[in-house]
Amino acid sequence: MKRKHQIILATVVVAGLLGYRLWQGETRTTQTHSASSGAYRIAAHAQSFRFGDLEFTRCEIERKHSAATTAAYCAPFQVPENRDQPDSRTLDLRLALIPSSQAADDDFIVFLAGGPGQSAVDTWPQMAAALDAAGKHRHVLLLDQRGTGKSNPLECKALADQGSAMEFDLGRVRDATRACLGEVSERADPRFYTSSDAVADLEQLRQALGAPRFDLVGVSYGTRMAQQYAKRHPEGVRSIVLDSVAPNDLVLGSEFARNLDDALKAQFAYCAMQPACAKAFPDPYADILKLRDELTATPRTLSVADPVSFQRSDQRLDAFGLAALVRMYAYSPETASLIPLVVAESLRGNDAPLLGQIDLLTGNMEDLIGNAMQLSVICAEDADLIAPDPAAQNMLLGNQMVEAIQEQCAIWPHAQRPADFRTPLGGDIPTLVLEGELDPVTPPRYGEAVIKHLGNAKLIVAKGQGHNVIGRGCLPKLVAGFMDALNPTTLDATCVDALGPVPHFIDFNGAAP
Repeated sequence: MKRKHQIILATVVVAGLLGYRLWQGETRTTQTHSASSGAYRIAAHAQSFRFGDLEFTRCEIERKHSAATTAAYCAPFQVPENRDQPDSRTLDLRLALIPSSQAADDDFIVFLAGGPGQSAVDTWPQMAAALDAAGKHRHVLLLDQRGTGKSNPLECKALADQGSAMEFDLGRVRDATRACLGEVSERADPRFYTSSDAVADLEQLRQALGAPRFDLVGVSYGTRMAQQYAKRHPEGVRSIVLDSVAPNDLVLGSEFARNLDDALKAQFAYCAMQPACAKAFPDPYADILKLRDELTATPRTLSVADPVSFQRSDQRLDAFGLAALVRMYAYSPETASLIPLVVAESLRGNDAPLLGQIDLLTGNMEDLIGNAMQLSVICAEDADLIAPDPAAQNMLLGNQMVEAIQEQCAIWPHAQRPADFRTPLGGDIPTLVLEGELDPVTPPRYGEAVIKHLGNAKLIVAKGQGHNVIGRGCLPKLVAGFMDALNPTTLDATCVDALGPVPHFIDFNGAAP
């Protein structure tokens, strides 16, 4: 059986990948938080309760690949697939509530997962520590967006099988997309799985709860959801946290190649400042291009052993597969610190280090591989504006992702985005924007663009960090303080200065002393 490495290749276009970092608890720095009327109090040891029209009962959130679970409350929640036809197919959306650890305020934290395609419920274990402090006085709502998790997921075997390959083949992309459409159409109309549909679902949920206000926490693609919801329903939003933000006017996929190259060059600039790293790897970016050229001329067939079953399978690695691997390495500082070493080893003919981190790199992406919901999103919201960039031809990632999107969206049925979809979010809703300095997907300039249109916002850039930073260092404490005080411009973020890049590995013993 083929090992599904879940590398983002031609079949999957990802705006976000949830990273995770443990934060072990700090005291809250401010005391001002939303008033509690008691309307959303949960009695100690309650087995069930009712909020508005929703009946919640005890449930457990499973953690994938683990026997551990998280105690929660779940409630049935149904929405029409096509809101213009109330008698259309009904979707059962998975909804879970993580209760506050202390008395609950009247506002709810709503975690909006990345992707597009990730499950909010399934990725909660990786986010829990980041929102632990903020959740002391607030319940957390986890709603699997339609098409994800257990909310009628648009999963299909054809995309999953195609996505396990480490090579680029447009013909196979087209075949897999057609086969996937055949699978999905039996249980869903792909036109109704967009961000706008999900925004309507979230507002229906708020009304069903009795119309509380939300503290939106969006990560990567979830930041698009947060901005779109706040634009449509500002009365329902108390505060917004945007981690690794995608601006409303960004065409997803259009800048992947540029952003990766910029992040790699900034990453390698840190290597150049370390004498031992500079000596071991005088030009890491040139090494990557050299390896790319070798794989362009002669793709490699590699025997890879599954770390659990130990079964071996052959994989063909070409230049685009290399680019996709390096892109995944660049998401977090821990794995980015390995890039010069693993590339140098591959140039010596040893591909094991490059491939050895695949499961670690992609462990949080099981929601995405084979999930066509992302096609429903990007084909409706971005594809008509995306075009190959001549400048990207000489970059590591090139234009192949763009070409794949164009081919897939020529096949995939899709809706049309609202006329004002790309208009930047404005207004005075308190907003905190978090970015990683070395993010290969949503760089700090995106955060700078977003806050220009907001009247009560602050941007925090975490030095040396990559994609998804909310769980890093003191940021969980800052997020909690922000939600309490709603004063982003006066938030003291000097503690974030303690963060920085991870020293590069110069050999398999680690970084230089």
